[in-house]
Amino acid sequence: MGVKVTLLTAFSALNRMTKAIPTPQGLTILGFSDGYDDGFKPGYDRLHFFSELTKHGSQAVTNLITESSNNGRPFTRLVYTTLLPWVGQVARRLNFPSTFLWIQPAITLDIYYYYFNGYSDDIQKNGNDSSWSIELPGLPPLSSRDLPSFLLPSNQLAFAVSLFKEHIEFLEAETNSTVLVNSFDKLEPGALRAIEKLNLVAIGPLIPSAFLDEKDPSDTAFGGDLFKTSRNCIEWLDSKENSSVVYVSFGSVCELSKNQIEEIARGLLKSQRPFLWVIRATATNSENEEEHKLSCEEELEKQGMIVPWCSQVEVLSHPSLGCFVTHCGWNSTLEGLVCGVPVVAFPQWSDQATNAKLIKDVWKTGVRVTVNEEGVVEGEEIERCIEMVMESEEMRRNAKKCRIMAREAVKEGGSSDFNLKAFLSEIGI
Repeated sequence: MGVKVTLLTAFSALNRMTKAIPTPQGLTILGFSDGYDDGFKPGYDRLHFFSELTKHGSQAVTNLITESSNNGRPFTRLVYTTLLPWVGQVARRLNFPSTFLWIQPAITLDIYYYYFNGYSDDIQKNGNDSSWSIELPGLPPLSSRDLPSFLLPSNQLAFAVSLFKEHIEFLEAETNSTVLVNSFDKLEPGALRAIEKLNLVAIGPLIPSAFLDEKDPSDTAFGGDLFKTSRNCIEWLDSKENSSVVYVSFGSVCELSKNQIEEIARGLLKSQRPFLWVIRATATNSENEEEHKLSCEEELEKQGMIVPWCSQVEVLSHPSLGCFVTHCGWNSTLEGLVCGVPVVAFPQWSDQATNAKLIKDVWKTGVRVTVNEEGVVEGEEIERCIEMVMESEEMRRNAKKCRIMAREAVKEGGSSDFNLKAFLSEIGI
């Protein structure tokens, strides 16, 4: 499209980005120090982290916008994303146009919006009742277990709720506020139109081109892998039959208990199916490695393959994949849809429960696990869900339909292609 983009991020994020991938033409990447250049570690104070990020980030954004204007190369638009409401506030102080990019499904933005517009008391009063459900304008009925975890009475991360509230209040104060959404029209037709005051514009799925529209075969990665990727897993997948492998991954953030990991192992063994399981390396010394070692590791290695990290989109697009056991982070959910792989939904927190609702009840591309009284998903339940997905022709058909819809959305003249070009035209690019 001939657009020049400058990406500003903290050094802690910049340092993780893959150096081997050349920067695309027209893209400039800049960094700033947020006081946590080595990243946010377990045990750090979240409130202090966000306070420092806001302080240093606000100054960095201000400097970048003013200096570019003074140098005769002014920016046209500032685009910012979730949990960074201060960016929009900086733009407003500078009288500079900004646009919010929502990187979760449209339905979760709708839920947050209505939570802060008349429904918070109802949700707080009934959110712990598993039999309770709520109907928000334009959305399907949602039970307490379908809502973002930050909105439930059990939430212990109050700062996250305040950040989402700041986002909503900022958007409501704008005139004809447009929000770019990492989704596509046919995936969430109702949710994209559920808020009358906001113009939600779907421009997704934001997936590397090689796995989507194939306009750029060299575009095979996001360029920001947090961990070293294991390459030998692709050769291992090459040796397996089509639609035979169970892929298990809980993303880059979720931390499962040792008990839950053991139950997953038990469920995989009981399924007797080949599997590729991503277990991130958390141990830093031999003592911890022994502590985290699985009790049935030898049996697991005979049946499947365990890796510390992999190129997820490359794995999901492999013909041997038959099932994706996922925490339902939105990136992972979209990647599964784009690759047409049915899902065992295993949500943990944030928007993941809502995404699992979409997978099971709206798109019907998978099943959702049920936890026991201790909040653990038992091995028998994991095996049951894997078998349901692997044996379901309907889920496979629905997953393939979503795959086709996603590709149609981003191709020339597709809905997301049209929406993005219209947005660029609207802002004068």
